[in-house]
Amino acid sequence: MTRALAPETAVKLARWAGFLYLVVIVCGLLAELAVRQALIVPGDAAATAANIGAAEGRFRLGLAADAAMGLADAGLGVLLFVLLRPVGAILSLAALVFRLAQTAIVGMTLILSQAALLALDGVAGDGGEGLAALLLAAHGLGYDTGLAFFGVACGLLGLLVWRSGYLPRWLGALLAAAGAVYLTGSALRLVAPGLSGAFAPAYALPLLAEAAFCLWLLIRGVDRAGWARAVSAPDRNPPR
Repeated sequence: MTRALAPETAVKLARWAGFLYLVVIVCGLLAELAVRQALIVPGDAAATAANIGAAEGRFRLGLAADAAMGLADAGLGVLLFVLLRPVGAILSLAALVFRLAQTAIVGMTLILSQAALLALDGVAGDGGEGLAALLLAAHGLGYDTGLAFFGVACGLLGLLVWRSGYLPRWLGALLAAAGAVYLTGSALRLVAPGLSGAFAPAYALPLLAEAAFCLWLLIRGVDRAGWARAVSAPDRNPPR
């Protein structure tokens, strides 16, 4: 039986979690909006190759941002597991596992992006532009596959926050809704890609939910009295 964290320690951990969440959000937006969407032209391998060739440093910055996001997300998952363990051991562990699965998949997609650079540098010989475009498309599919796991993680996280008693229930509801958006978007990209564009505005909800959760953790942490009640109560979901 491990000793329960004191409320002040829980608040500090929550703020560290908020900081890591901020790194995840900033790096993720940087890589997606400032790099991929600016340089990659869907369906036009030549234009994509020209854009990356003219701004290779920017493209590599996007890879570094993705790597930083993955590292921060792994650490965030561990801290959220510790913070939500009092709500239920099995649910919090499941949320961690699904989050880390998404992180691992995103890490693998970085290999595809780096391979695209090798193709453009001539390692693949003739047809490098086409191969690079294929690798970058595979990166996008891998990213969306990872979001399916992240959608489950968000749903579990929302449930845990809702039940916690030391984090706001409205945040739990927002996170659960964000999970549903991620799952739906990932499913559409895999089975009905033609509908993905129309669904894109729905991603504003996950951005709002994750930003709100990040800021709450960073500024408020956890409710001390609620935490004390939770850790003094019998485990609601004990390991077997």
